[in-house]
Amino acid sequence: MTEWSDYLADEAATVAAGERLGRVLEQCPQGLSLHLEGDLGAGKTTFTRGVLQSFGHSGAVKSPTYTLVEEYALPSRTLHHFDLYRLGDPEELEYMGIRDYFTGGDICLLEWPTRGAGILPPPDLTVSLQVQEPGRLVKLEAGTDRGERLVQQLAQPQ
Repeated sequence: MTEWSDYLADEAATVAAGERLGRVLEQCPQGLSLHLEGDLGAGKTTFTRGVLQSFGHSGAVKSPTYTLVEEYALPSRTLHHFDLYRLGDPEELEYMGIRDYFTGGDICLLEWPTRGAGILPPPDLTVSLQVQEPGRLVKLEAGTDRGERLVQQLAQPQ
């Protein structure tokens, strides 16, 4: 599968990379699943803030560590930001109706997706963030044909 990567020098660059991906996501009318991978403090929520800002969100973005999901109903799309770090068992996702989030045209961004293994659908894109002082390395990898098209769009010069 196709992948794209970039070095992000600081927090502003991480937000900008999320905004860039968000502009590409806006062009895809179908629902999308994005898995956000990286250690604690790698920038997953900061990257998500950039995606949300590209859709017009101007408020704070916090990791939904205790609520598991934060919904952002924005003018053009609804985005769901999940943080599964504190999930005890993947079956808990069934009780919260997880499958309902992956219908229609909504975009789901999932931090710590391995905690939902066996329940979550395969990701269209996997976004990996890795600390490389003083910044971060971001890598996007397609997991579906739809994700493949998104990565190809992202790889085109701006």
